[in-house]
Amino acid sequence: MKFLVHTYGCQMNVRDSEAVEAMLLAAGHTKASGEDDAELVIVNSCTVRQKAEEKAVGKTGNLCAAGKLTGLMGCAVKRLGEDVFKRLPKLDFAVGPRAIGLIPKIIADGRYPRLELGDDMMSQALASHVEGGVQAFVTVLVGCDNRCSYCIVPDVRGHEYSRPAREVVAEVRALVENGVKEVCLLGQSVLRYGVRNPAWFDSDPPSAGGYREAFPRLLEALAAIPGLKRIRFTSAHPKGCTDELMRAYREFPQVCRHLHLPVQSGSDRILEDMGRHYTRAEYLAAVAKLRGFDPEFALTTDVIVGYPGETEADFEATRSLMQEAGFDNSFVFKYSPRPGTRSAAKPDDVPKAEKERRDQVLLADQEARGLARNSRLVGTVREVMVEGPSKRNKARFSGRDSGNRIVVWDVSPDSPPLRTGEMVKLRIIDAHAQILIAENLV
Repeated sequence: MKFLVHTYGCQMNVRDSEAVEAMLLAAGHTKASGEDDAELVIVNSCTVRQKAEEKAVGKTGNLCAAGKLTGLMGCAVKRLGEDVFKRLPKLDFAVGPRAIGLIPKIIADGRYPRLELGDDMMSQALASHVEGGVQAFVTVLVGCDNRCSYCIVPDVRGHEYSRPAREVVAEVRALVENGVKEVCLLGQSVLRYGVRNPAWFDSDPPSAGGYREAFPRLLEALAAIPGLKRIRFTSAHPKGCTDELMRAYREFPQVCRHLHLPVQSGSDRILEDMGRHYTRAEYLAAVAKLRGFDPEFALTTDVIVGYPGETEADFEATRSLMQEAGFDNSFVFKYSPRPGTRSAAKPDDVPKAEKERRDQVLLADQEARGLARNSRLVGTVREVMVEGPSKRNKARFSGRDSGNRIVVWDVSPDSPPLRTGEMVKLRIIDAHAQILIAENLV
């Protein structure tokens, strides 16, 4: 059967979609070239914001109306439960995020409609990959126990679970043997790896560097894999920015100098109401620790505007924190109440127009800040992993430096051919807010 998977939402969803593709290929199905060619289409949904859920459900409805065998997977399924078939009466099957390992069996059985919300993805699905790339996502932590007031993720992805380190190391080793050069370790709050359940066992070798914390110890084990050029991880929490993590950054050159560290607000009052478990000062202390050993360390973040009760003073506190932290990039979201969360019980009292204004102010600030941060890199030499021709200009090549900054450069026709995954050193000659322009070192 020819299949296609559409993905909405975060990198965890991208990884889940890849796992489903790999399992379907292993079961003998083939990937379609497009919707017209597909006999089966699966939509991987997001429910973090109402708009994201509506897009995924709307897309699924259109596919159902077209008469294709249609499945919906992911977080929106877990939130909607049985109601998913009220919203989509022609839907063939729906699978929650922890039951995606059942999809090949569902298709083989051919019994529709069918709903699966269970916990059947921990083994095969987590380790399934589509071969052929040089970069790979690797899930190390599933679920979340942080219970932020606005967030529905703990309800739809379940309790926090850290995969045993031996599984992760074996998976990454196999990926590298198949040509992968860079891995990105995924978790809703990845620095909590090994906190809730033991991720290491007595039979595992002790840490050569004396690391006691589970996540830095995992980085140490992965850095020892020959051929693995880069290790990234996301998303983080300032409580996880410990001295041992800083030591891992210093000691292992494979660990990239970039961290996505969501702040959400710069107001202590709002942070407390959100249940973020840090203050403005504690967040900025984590930033100072990261930048203390590398001023060029790249930091990106998530911010919410228009949270219930957010005053102009609260907003300005967020704006000033962002400037003080000097983020390389920021993702700004307008608050959207999610059913069942604590904040949903509060009045959504910031007008839509004011949310939009605050959103635009922060985006404009970030554009200027990103340009200023990148401009300081002009004249420096960066090591860049080749990703291929630039999407906007096929005459140029594109890649990323250790700080996850996009770098583009011209390649002359008589230059040796570049391979995806190759590491090249380039001199930065110009900067934009989100892109660096480089030239070959001649």
